[in-house]
Amino acid sequence: MRKISLILISLFAITLFMTSCGGGSQSAGEQTAVKATGPYADLPADVQAMMPRGEEIFKTKCVVCHQATGLGIENVFPPLSKADYLLADKVRAVAQTLNGSKLDMTVNGKVYTQEMVPQVDTKEDAVAVINYVLNNLGNKDGFVTLAEVQGVEIKPRKK
Repeated sequence: MRKISLILISLFAITLFMTSCGGGSQSAGEQTAVKATGPYADLPADVQAMMPRGEEIFKTKCVVCHQATGLGIENVFPPLSKADYLLADKVRAVAQTLNGSKLDMTVNGKVYTQEMVPQVDTKEDAVAVINYVLNNLGNKDGFVTLAEVQGVEIKPRKK
């Protein structure tokens, strides 16, 4: 009786181990897809993966002017939260993050004339922070890909 109990316990443990490690009844080609969860679950995996970097950049660079809420500073720095200017051209947003901008910007009906200085050095970082902004600060407005910004020129910085 003791031997049978040990065998049953061993079989149970092996079965538990095999099913918890992806073994058991599914072959490698039959594995089920894992559905992403959380605030970015509806975004592609590569965009989800860049969100921590985008958040880091936002919190170290953008928050000074645009504030933690993304509401900006009235009449000085434009909002990023629900900003029609940002949503109208996501590639332009990446270019301005990379190269800065001296253009007047009309955001949600208000004109902002403050110069924006370049914030990041790479397209990857610019896309990451813009994607973070597009999906935070009260926004849920899609994403931009590296392929979409392939033609954006990174202008030399004046020293």
